Order: sequence, then C-alpha cells, then structure tokens
Amino acid sequence: MLDSIHTAKWVAQLHEQDWDVHLFPSKRGQSIHPAIGNVTVHHMLYSERLSADRASSSVDSPSVFALWFDRFRTHIFDRRFPMHRARQLTRVISRLRPDLIHSMEMQAAGYLTLEAKKQSAGLFPPWLLTLWGSDVFLFGRLADHKEKIRAVLENCDYFSCECERDVELSRALGLKGEVVSFGMPVTGGFSPAELAISENASLTADRKVIMLKGYQHWAGRALFGLRALERCADLLFGHEIVIHSAVPDVALAAGLFSENTGIPVRVLPQRMSHGEILALHARARISIGLSISDGISVSMLEAMAMGSFPIQSCTACANEWIEHGVSGMIVPPEDPDIIEMAIRTALSDDELVNRAAEINRRVVQERMDSDRLKQEAIEIYSRILRTQKS
Repeated sequence: MLDSIHTAKWVAQLHEQDWDVHLFPSKRGQSIHPAIGNVTVHHMLYSERLSADRASSSVDSPSVFALWFDRFRTHIFDRRFPMHRARQLTRVISRLRPDLIHSMEMQAAGYLTLEAKKQSAGLFPPWLLTLWGSDVFLFGRLADHKEKIRAVLENCDYFSCECERDVELSRALGLKGEVVSFGMPVTGGFSPAELAISENASLTADRKVIMLKGYQHWAGRALFGLRALERCADLLFGHEIVIHSAVPDVALAAGLFSENTGIPVRVLPQRMSHGEILALHARARISIGLSISDGISVSMLEAMAMGSFPIQSCTACANEWIEHGVSGMIVPPEDPDIIEMAIRTALSDDELVNRAAEINRRVVQERMDSDRLKQEAIEIYSRILRTQKS
C-alpha cells in the first residue's frame, strides 16, 4: 500500500543494503507516502524511481497530470477488466525477474500476487507473504474470503506475521510455506530519538491526559471507549480526553461527551507526525485502543514506549505484549462495563500505572529497538536468498 506509513517504515529498513527494491501498488489510486524512498514504483502508465532522500523533498511525483491520469485509467480498467492489474504485475515480474516477491498484507497484495502467479507462464519467484492486522484473524472467518486465504497460504513459499496467534490460524487454514518470522511488528521499531521523548516525561500517575484511539468502523470500536469514559466522569475532573485518528462519528460523539460531562475533549487533526503522537502518549496516564480485530496495535506499542498505561482490546495480540492487571488491561472491545472497570482501576491505582510503565519500557527496549528489528528484517531476506541459491 503506497500511502501506508507501515510500508514506508518497513522499506526504510532496507535503504543501506544496495538492494534494488520495487513497489507495485496493491490498491489503485493511492498517493505515495512522503517517507517512501530509494525504490522504483510501478504505476499504471509508468515507473517512477524515488530518490533515497525523497522524505526531505516536497515533490511527490514527476507529473501531477500523469499521476491523475494513471488513477483515472486504473479506475476504468478495474471496472471493465478486473484482471488487468494482475496481468500488469505478471509483466513486471517477467521483465524484472526478481529474486523475491514480498506481499505485504493479504486481502489486496496477497490476492493480487496469487492471481499473478496463476497467470505466470514460467517459473514464479520465491514468494514471501506477511500478514497485516486482521488478514486471517477476522477475514479467515468470513465465507467470502476463506477460500481465497486458503489458496494464498497454500501457494506462498515463506510466511511472516506479527502474532503467534496468526501462525496457528494460518496453519489451520492450509499454510504450507516456511514461517520465517512472527512477533515482529510490520512498522519496525522505535529509534533512540523516539524513545528519548519519554525520558523527561512525568511519572505516569502524575499525568492528566487520557488518550483514545478514534477508529469506529468495520473493526474500530472507539464509541464503546467513549461510553465507558463517560461512566467514569466522577474520576475525570482535572483530566483531558485526547482522541487521535478520529472518524467523524467519534468527533461528533466527543462533542456531546464534553457537553454532558464538562470534561474537556480534544480531537486531534488526522495528519499528525509520529513524533507528535508519541509526545501525547508521553503525557498520558492511560491510552485506550478498542477494535474487534487487529494484529499488534501500533497505538498500544506507542503507549508502552511512552509510559502510558495501555487498555487494549483482547483481539489485538495484546496478551503477547502485556500482562493483564500488571502491565496493562486487556478488555472485550464491546463491553463498556468491563472497559469502565479497567479505566477506574487505572485512574485510582497510582502504583499500578507507575509499575506498568517500568515494565513496558523494558519490554519495548528489548523487543522494539529499531536497529535490532532492522537487522532482523535484513536477515529474513538474506536467509531466503541464501536458501534459493543453495
């Protein structure tokens, strides 16, 4: 996904390896994330080489008209010739003859790569599939997706994912390829500069901000968190609710929440830098993330790194990172009673939140160091390529 910060952060780990990296869009009409560089992007009408220092440049594309026309033509082709993008990918693979194909995410990239493999006349390159978020945990239970997922898992040669949970689910759905990694976040790790944001932060128990992830859609359940917070209003005076990534329905509900309770609520702009979000977690006593499905929740990792007490839904591999009642709270995403109890506990128990901050910072330092995860990413590719040559 060209507009994804996850893609940008993953690709950035490969910049110094002198590898020739190419990106093929898994979805149509996407702009290129400004942090993506040192790659060749294959659009519908043309290929575009992005310089390594592109992140510091204001130029997103060599031609605004060409990109607009590319999106328009792709839209038309997608409607009239649904297989044309798989054929285009097949042609790119045939021309480049890459040493490895890496599909990042299942429902767009994985399905597209499988179709290209079916259309490929010759030998298909080794195929690494990486799951993102809900690829198997949610979609693997849906009738419209189950057989497609099974076909992808039976055809990929190598497999990686964020959660041990997803390894077992994928094997049950027919995974035959080698598992090369699990438990490694697709976003990469935290740099020393990012972790330093929390060094001068106050003790968690002294903080007066409550962070809430504002997703409310097919997976997100922010409104349940807002309802639970409203029921805790008697403990929230002197605090501020800060909502990030809010959809319009949540922003509207936040205004009503503040009107009903008198508790100030700040809805953040959609476009905020990673550093700004981390700085807010570093001011938060509690960070709440609720969804019916996810991989490793990025907002939970950010909270852990910044010393904020995480309250995370039980559908996001949280149990592989925090211990319930010790270093965080793991709650059902749609039960405001239990969410309320977790919030009340975190608001009233200073020792709990301070101790959790110490535990979580150690976990992040051990498991989320950016240099270590960069080397792991490089080793995944290197090991696969060594295997193919032997």
